[in-house]
Amino acid sequence: MAAAFPTEINHIKARGAVRITWDDGHVGEYNQEYLRGYCPCALCQGHGAERRFIAVPGAVLDGIHGVGNYAIELHWQDGHSTGIYSFDYLRSLCPCSACAGQAKEKS
Repeated sequence: MAAAFPTEINHIKARGAVRITWDDGHVGEYNQEYLRGYCPCALCQGHGAERRFIAVPGAVLDGIHGVGNYAIELHWQDGHSTGIYSFDYLRSLCPCSACAGQAKEKS
């Protein structure tokens, strides 16, 4: 399977969401609290392989910055900005019903 690559990333501030359009035409919309909860940094996730959700109520996204050709870095209003969200990681986090169904089939 080819690596996932976004063609467009939009921060929809009015809805508190990030919408990502992928090169295969798929569109995923990620709530900012969902993205903050799955921050991939070592402080949030530790050093284990298991992905876990850390609730951060009221998380507000301040900005999105590109990291090379493979990831984005999200800057949060609480000052947190150490998580680098690879495109593959973001695609695996897609909360839409179609992607959630695929994730269940793989497990």
